[in-house]
Amino acid sequence: MSEHIFKLPDLGEGTVESEIGEWFIKVGDHVEEEALVGTMMTDKAAIELASPVSGTVVKLAGEPGDIVAVGAALVIFDTGGEATTSKAASKTKLQAVTQPKPTPATSGTATNGRSRVKTSPVVRRLAKEAGIDLADVTGTGVNGRISRNDFDLYLKKHARDVPAGKTATPASGVKEIKIIGLRRIIAERMAASKREIPHFAYIEEVDITELEALRKHLNSRKDDPADRLTLLPFLGLALIRALKEFPQCNSTYDKDRNILLQHEAVHLGLATQTPDGLKVPVVKHAEGFDIDGLAHEFRRVAVAARDNSARKDDLTGSTITITSLGKLGGIASTPVINMPEVCIIGVNRAVERPMVFNGQVAVRLMMNLSSSFDHRFVDGYDAAAMIQHIKEMLEHPATIFLLE
Repeated sequence: MSEHIFKLPDLGEGTVESEIGEWFIKVGDHVEEEALVGTMMTDKAAIELASPVSGTVVKLAGEPGDIVAVGAALVIFDTGGEATTSKAASKTKLQAVTQPKPTPATSGTATNGRSRVKTSPVVRRLAKEAGIDLADVTGTGVNGRISRNDFDLYLKKHARDVPAGKTATPASGVKEIKIIGLRRIIAERMAASKREIPHFAYIEEVDITELEALRKHLNSRKDDPADRLTLLPFLGLALIRALKEFPQCNSTYDKDRNILLQHEAVHLGLATQTPDGLKVPVVKHAEGFDIDGLAHEFRRVAVAARDNSARKDDLTGSTITITSLGKLGGIASTPVINMPEVCIIGVNRAVERPMVFNGQVAVRLMMNLSSSFDHRFVDGYDAAAMIQHIKEMLEHPATIFLLE
């Protein structure tokens, strides 16, 4: 047997180890050079790995969820005495799922039968569990990438009805779900944030009646529904204005050097729910955009996060974050700070309520802001003062646009 050891390559960004996301091969499979063998998870992306040789799989480093060090054996192949890697394959091919290349969704078919369909590891796993060939699913994402929504629509379209007269069997099993990939990273970061940061929560109600009237007026002048404004860019613009007076809230904490980094630029994170879990895409230099530009950037980074077309730069470097559950926002919440930031602004659901306004009871559109601050670096007084400043601008929306 001529043995070739495929070692885990350097995945960049100082990564010293990585988590096995998913295998596309198993022991005994014959794999051709450049065929996809699996994915490895980093903090920012799922990286697809291609085989550097042709051969039979003898051993795999572990199961999904196991951690492998850079330089350690990942896959061992029996090359059957063939020449080792060709010059073209001597350099391991890596492809980040968050950075799809401009090739058709089904371009290149490996001889182990797996088509190089563009999709996320989560969709691959779901397809594998459901016994679905992803080559049969039409992708609507960038370069034909299959999104979670594409996969769900395919499942719905091909769902089989229960035969007439047959009753469903009562559920009685327990499904074990291994915490791996993005879900594991989210869990670790949330736990670290709550463990290391003394959260100070501040909740304030805001009368957005006038703001909503302005929003509807501006939207009535837009021909394309895709360009219409939500409340988030108004809040983003008000936050950017407020940070000029409260720069300590636009900071990140470097715990290794015990230094608080106070930023002039506002790199605004937007907590976004995706099929793969919570991501925080970032609008860099948000202070440089007007209301329409900020709205466009919010849409762009949110869509990129959901369809996995986001670049690594789009998912790193935020200095402060806004989080919103939209219509599911509830009355109040206690958002968890996105480390290493020191502040997060949460948006709750807007509802009409009877309020005393100008000495009379009137129906007003009210919305709560639920925010959390790192009490080590932001005093309660400053936190409250900043939210009050944002509240004043949102209640008198013309002030958001005043030149300073």
